Amino acid sequence: MIIRPIAPSDLDTLYQIAIESGPGFTSLMPDRDALARKIEHSMASFRRAVSEPGDEHYLFVLEDEDTGDILGTTGIEASAGHTKPLYHFHRNTVTHHSRDLGLRRSVETLTRCNHYSGCSEICSLYLRPEFRRANAGKLLSRVRFLFMALHPERFSDTVIAEMRGVSDASGQSPFWNWLKAHFVDMEFASATSLVGSGYTDFIEELMPAHPLYTCLMSPEARAVISQVHEHTRPALHMLEAEGFRHKGLVDLFDAGPTVECLLSEIRSVREARDWQVQVDTGPASQFQKRSREPIATPLLITNTGTAGFRATVVTDASMHGTHTLCLSPEQARGLALEQGGTCQALPLTRSRHNATADLNPTRPEIHYAH
Repeated sequence: MIIRPIAPSDLDTLYQIAIESGPGFTSLMPDRDALARKIEHSMASFRRAVSEPGDEHYLFVLEDEDTGDILGTTGIEASAGHTKPLYHFHRNTVTHHSRDLGLRRSVETLTRCNHYSGCSEICSLYLRPEFRRANAGKLLSRVRFLFMALHPERFSDTVIAEMRGVSDASGQSPFWNWLKAHFVDMEFASATSLVGSGYTDFIEELMPAHPLYTCLMSPEARAVISQVHEHTRPALHMLEAEGFRHKGLVDLFDAGPTVECLLSEIRSVREARDWQVQVDTGPASQFQKRSREPIATPLLITNTGTAGFRATVVTDASMHGTHTLCLSPEQARGLALEQGGTCQALPLTRSRHNATADLNPTRPEIHYAH
């Protein structure tokens, strides 16, 4: 499995992913022309010399090198809200108090805002169901953090992730159904399609700007506020393990939670480290074998490029000393690494010590859609 930047030849598969993912997955909509523009924008972003985050969007694909199949996709928005506002509802509590009557009542409200303007956003993660396999989900999720660790100048100090909210198999959102009945007479799929295409004017024109009292909503709508789609729960758990937390901001359409973390505090960013590459070009001598220490945990390994960025998972890595990682010629070639070059590595299972420890898996592999 190789992670690489998306290319024009991936358009057909990206379109299929946009169909498979269904309504609510607004970062990828089934519009071939829009997806082609997204690919062009991503390629230009990887090539661009950047000193601070702007309107760059980085889209990666996960490829099976043996078959050429695209297993999934994942992306990063460098500065969310840079070209169009990023709207949310903010959950808050308002207290009404009468001192004379001795009465007090606290009620929850939802208030429209664009709190996260300028933050970097991880997005577009989709692992195709027929290609779920060991480490694929972790690779798609955590590779973004390693790319950000390599190029921090391209990203904001705060990173967010908008989690898909609750909807049923037919794409109906209980939260949107309540909004539709009272404010915006539009189907959920139509609203998310407009947002996915970049049109957000209707939010200012039709969505309520004043606080909404959640006690006046239907029980079905209230029940899904800050809840995630069943396919999204593993992805949320993985982000929470990285240090992401929900601080009361939810999606305007399905009320799914947005989580956030400082880039410098993301666990994978803190735990990734640089290694010098040693490529095994021939059979190892007995002395070389004795001088190496196997690394038991699977390692997520990347090169240090941008347009030429590559990443994979290696399950049989070993190290020489504390600074050199030994790779096979095939592994080095897949990552575009050469003898004496530099790579970045991160253990995919949590260590009691560090990446050089003999690590044992502490939890089963998690597979997920979004």
